[in-house]
Amino acid sequence: MSYIDGFVVAVPSINKEEYKAYAKQCIKIFREEYGALSCTECWGEDVPAGEVTSFPLAVQAKADETVVFSWITWPSKEVRDQGMQKCMNDPRFDPATAPMPFDGKRMIYGGFEVLVDE
Repeated sequence: MSYIDGFVVAVPSINKEEYKAYAKQCIKIFREEYGALSCTECWGEDVPAGEVTSFPLAVQAKADETVVFSWITWPSKEVRDQGMQKCMNDPRFDPATAPMPFDGKRMIYGGFEVLVDE
């Protein structure tokens, strides 16, 4: 069964094209080198701020930021674990040398076992 890594980040809205270029670079690495099946990046359009919980609250989105929801589909958890380990050791993902166009400290992420995929 496939395995999913999910991410939610707040991106400065003026960085939309920079984020898109950054995401395309990352996707190429994840798919061609790390074994991901697919990667999806979604720019928020209808993402309401809640009073108790919401995507904007979770990532502490500011008025000039847009919430991005993305995921990576892996063929298995084993391939994911190997791919993410490579990512953690890859200088192309080091924020010191390859800055992200968003505040990575406010990123929410996690790995998920697929229960239903129809």
